[in-house]
Amino acid sequence: MSTNSTFLKEMGITEWTSRDPAPEQAQAMSGATETQERRSLGVWWFFGNKPQGDAEVLFQNTIRVLGLTPQEWSWKNPADKFNPELLPQDGTPIVAIAFGGAAAQKLSGERDGLPELRETVLAFNADGAEDLPLIATFELNQLLSRPKDKSLFWQDLLLAKSVLQNI
Repeated sequence: MSTNSTFLKEMGITEWTSRDPAPEQAQAMSGATETQERRSLGVWWFFGNKPQGDAEVLFQNTIRVLGLTPQEWSWKNPADKFNPELLPQDGTPIVAIAFGGAAAQKLSGERDGLPELRETVLAFNADGAEDLPLIATFELNQLLSRPKDKSLFWQDLLLAKSVLQNI
């Protein structure tokens, strides 16, 4: 079993179909080599209680499955005052992920609970960041205690990825 398959299985994803063309087809289509530079789709900001222990392992596996490099994501505390200077000056799109209802409420200004905030593109409610999309999802520790929610978590991440690709 490949490393990616292990990560996907841990996240509750049992079926995966690669969208990548066969290697010879990909090279013929682009004339590219193995060393072709990978283009970033954007930046992911993760908000919530910083994961520790098994939650940290789950988070790192999530980062790997999403294929994010260290430059493409960062962990932020929702209690910290937002600094507009953190926004990329080159216009790189950003998507924010709020782990847990409290983080989603703090960042969006919404009062609804997590079940109502999930599966919706919220607005990051901070000075200078009003155009940033925010996706609410489960706290990582909750996913460890309720593995059946991992597939819903994955749906939230796919929503975030779709939003990021369409900015």
